Amino acid sequence: MKRPDQWLASPWRRGITAVLAGALPVFAFPAPSWWWFAYIALVPWILLARSAPTGRRAAFDGWLGGLGFMLAVHHWLLPSLHVFTVVIAALLGALWAPWGWLVRRFLAGVPSAGRVGAALVVLSSGWLVVELARSWQGLGGPWGLLGSSQWQVEPALRLASVGGVWLLSFLVVAVNVAVAVLVAVRESRRPAVAGLLATAAATSAAWVWSPRPDVDGRVRIAVVQPGIVDGLGSPAKRFAREEALTRTLAGQHVNLVVWGESSVGFDLAHRPDLANRIAALSRLTGADILVNVDARRSDRPGIYKSSVLVGPQGPTGDRYDKMRLVPFGEYVPARSLLGWATSVGKAAGENRRRGSEQVVMNVGHGLRIGPMVCFETAFPDMSRHLAQDGAEVLLAQSSTSTFQKSWAPEQHASLAALRAAETGRPMVHATLTGVSAVYGPSGERIGSWLGTDASTTMVYEVPLARGVTPYVRFGDWPVHAALLVLGALCATEGARAIRARRHAPQPHVPPARTVRESPARHGH
Repeated sequence: MKRPDQWLASPWRRGITAVLAGALPVFAFPAPSWWWFAYIALVPWILLARSAPTGRRAAFDGWLGGLGFMLAVHHWLLPSLHVFTVVIAALLGALWAPWGWLVRRFLAGVPSAGRVGAALVVLSSGWLVVELARSWQGLGGPWGLLGSSQWQVEPALRLASVGGVWLLSFLVVAVNVAVAVLVAVRESRRPAVAGLLATAAATSAAWVWSPRPDVDGRVRIAVVQPGIVDGLGSPAKRFAREEALTRTLAGQHVNLVVWGESSVGFDLAHRPDLANRIAALSRLTGADILVNVDARRSDRPGIYKSSVLVGPQGPTGDRYDKMRLVPFGEYVPARSLLGWATSVGKAAGENRRRGSEQVVMNVGHGLRIGPMVCFETAFPDMSRHLAQDGAEVLLAQSSTSTFQKSWAPEQHASLAALRAAETGRPMVHATLTGVSAVYGPSGERIGSWLGTDASTTMVYEVPLARGVTPYVRFGDWPVHAALLVLGALCATEGARAIRARRHAPQPHVPPARTVRESPARHGH
């Protein structure tokens, strides 16, 4: 029977193993939601990279593992983008190549206690910088950040209020590194255990120190989820369904009614009849209604996705135009080069236009709300800025209608728990077709989810909270710390290389001789 190192000697077998190892963390996310699995899911990938015969091979293991990870957490895109999903995963997977190299650099062979300690910090920082790089909206955004797998773990949510999802990712990777050392290197188990204990002590101190949100009142917010409405004339049918559902809220004393993304398929300025019907619903329910218009605007060129607040007298003037669009779904990056994606999948045939700034809206009952649209909930900075600007409730209008039979709706809904915990503000995630969900200011679930088979309304008693979380106050400090760690590493490695070059023995070069200076031959 072949030993593992002999079996992995084949580049093909090793490559396939790297892809599969990188894909393992997907089970920590919804729908499986094995949150505990996140703390060991990276171990096979780490063990593979540390055993690489060369640094170049370790970087290749990092790349292929990154491909597997990105493909797994975005697998629900395959029916829409087909082979282009694999292309995107391969391009973004390259971000993990340096991380794979670092794994071998610090963990190869029998690492000393110092190397193990450094690995806990450096490898976690390296992972965090990878997440930061791919969080750029132009690269697809921060979907599937490792820390977001902890959305239902109360202690983790408390830590998110201190350092956001970034702090959770750092801690999850650090635990994986320590476990990998415990599994693979008997001689280094003591520093690995010490690292785990230090991590536990630091997180416990942060958990005890972090302030809890002060609950200050409650509001009643209704979510309207019409369910699947498609076919010919679907925008008008969807509007009629939403209208009928909203009427059932009469007499329920709600403070706000929220419709999902693309709930209105017509520009309200161009269709005053629809604006009047929504205003009538506002008068009937006694609450403002936040709708989402997905249409070509009459006052400027292009198609926008906009959160529009409608009161008893019609649109109030509060409007938020979506700023961060879904790559390929709502626009095609570098369309002149990548426009062929529309021929192999369901990429956007026309780019939607972006908004320019976030908006905090005042609803009729004195409530200040901060709307976001669709996958903007994956961006921690957007909810943080809304909280800084005075939003008391965060709102997300989403659809996910294209991905009903996948893990995407559950994973999307779970992100709101992280955003609520980070900001200390409750968050409402309202969708057209599920999953709709509401979370309190500590990230705790309020009421029940509306699943993808529901066509109904739900009224939630949403607690309000005062105070400012450390994350809102100090921002993405774990990412900044990670950048400092890697900067210090680069400086140290550079200085070490310079010293090694200076102290390296100079090769012996025999003195040059001219023809006249050539030694005489023996016997002459």
